[in-house]
Amino acid sequence: MFKFEEYRLRYFNFRLVLYIALLTGAGVIFIRSATMNSADDAVSKQMMGLGLGALCMFAAALIDYHFWLKIWPVIYAACVGMLLAVLVLENPGYSSGEARRWLSIGGFSLQPSEFSKIGLILTLAAYFHRFRERISSLPVVAGGLVLYGGIGFLIFKEPDLSTTLVTVFIFIVMIYVAGISYKWIFGVIGACIPVVGVLIYIIQQPEQTFIKGWQLGRITDWLYPEQASLDTTRQVRYSVQAIASGQLYGKGLFNTTLESVKNGNFLSQEDCDFIFAVVGEETGFWGSVIVIGLLALVVLECVWLAIRAKDLAGRLICVGIAGLLAFQSFVNIGVATRLLPNTGLPLPFISAGLSSLLSLMIGMGLVLNVGLQRKRENT
Repeated sequence: MFKFEEYRLRYFNFRLVLYIALLTGAGVIFIRSATMNSADDAVSKQMMGLGLGALCMFAAALIDYHFWLKIWPVIYAACVGMLLAVLVLENPGYSSGEARRWLSIGGFSLQPSEFSKIGLILTLAAYFHRFRERISSLPVVAGGLVLYGGIGFLIFKEPDLSTTLVTVFIFIVMIYVAGISYKWIFGVIGACIPVVGVLIYIIQQPEQTFIKGWQLGRITDWLYPEQASLDTTRQVRYSVQAIASGQLYGKGLFNTTLESVKNGNFLSQEDCDFIFAVVGEETGFWGSVIVIGLLALVVLECVWLAIRAKDLAGRLICVGIAGLLAFQSFVNIGVATRLLPNTGLPLPFISAGLSSLLSLMIGMGLVLNVGLQRKRENT
């Protein structure tokens, strides 16, 4: 479980820890500003999550990642069990709209899909590493799809289309880095073109059941904003307005001006899905660039550690976490700036949410442990 004799302190990635500290610290500040007019004590919850998350991160950094790979069936079963509980139990936690995504445990609400993303990364890393010599064979690819489907399908059924897409991206990145043949890649791309066309046709049919009506509405509102009602596009319109109003340097942190979109109560979920609107309004273009830059640096550090990992399993863990962070950051910011349809994904390390923060910190701990055991450099 612990291999302290194989760890080298000089390989510990202090840069990565610094970037995470800056992002989580900024997150607390922006959450405080976003909830100034709210009775919800989101800041205290985030601080508690940050403290617990830091402990989890450093604990995970000290535990040999091969230990988790050995018990991947237990981790996978736990993820599937929690996701099933969300769908099966009558009153597992609480709901958001038509979605059921939480479990209530000891007075705390847990979102299993967030932890399942980390569980999926560990599962696929163990599986692809074990069958690395036959990664392009049909049985191995089919087995990987089955393992993915056990988690991806249950998340989709909550329904949580945005998180499902995150897991799809994780699977694609990891199987590519595992060394799958380009014949598979080009074959899948060729097959996806007609499949995507058929899906687009299906979801436009009045009686379709593939996606929920409100999910389809978000897509059509994005594609045809001139035909959308003002009520359904309210969130995104005010988000764009807030970011634009920040101009170059922003209106300042904790501002209480009446011109603030935040203070006018025009936004909801401004401490979570739309927190980038608060970042843009209060710190302007330069503040937004710094936040995006820090997120990019975290992703690049994960990729850098992946290149130097001592085995394929470690490499896959790092690229899986990198893919998770990159895709989720891109989607969150894309929604806030209306580059993408409205969907609910938190901005990593910044948005309020204990499940998201804890799962990401655990993931970063795994990456740090891979770094501690990376290939020795010639000295």
